[in-house]
Amino acid sequence: MQVNGELLVRLVVAALLGAVVGWERERAQRPAGLRTYMLVAFGSALFTVLSSTAFAGAGADPSRIAANIVVGIGFLGAGTIFRAGEAVRGLTTAAGLWAIAAIGMAAGAGEYLLALFSTVLVLGILWGVRFVETHKNSQEND
Repeated sequence: MQVNGELLVRLVVAALLGAVVGWERERAQRPAGLRTYMLVAFGSALFTVLSSTAFAGAGADPSRIAANIVVGIGFLGAGTIFRAGEAVRGLTTAAGLWAIAAIGMAAGAGEYLLALFSTVLVLGILWGVRFVETHKNSQEND
């Protein structure tokens, strides 16, 4: 079996992009952090690579694997959501895992620019909204 270096790069890129978002979540002391985000991005990329290489051929439908990644991440994300009294917690973690799975799929498909842009956008959403929420709360307390 011959190993394709490009496919290995896709997996590493996915894991690194997952690490960036996971590091941000860990710094924010969220339940899913560096390792979780890296593994979700890497796993999504690996499934994507496998769907286009190992399962390609006559009658194959690589989109079925992509669809099942979304379903699988949905179950993983659902496990992070819980209700504490009136408050619902874990929605951002679930959404982050869903987004990082998509980023892993983009990297696995070799769409590096899309994966990188999406990672920057996810970080912008996490940081930007946190800044706005913090700023809004400080104004309300004045």
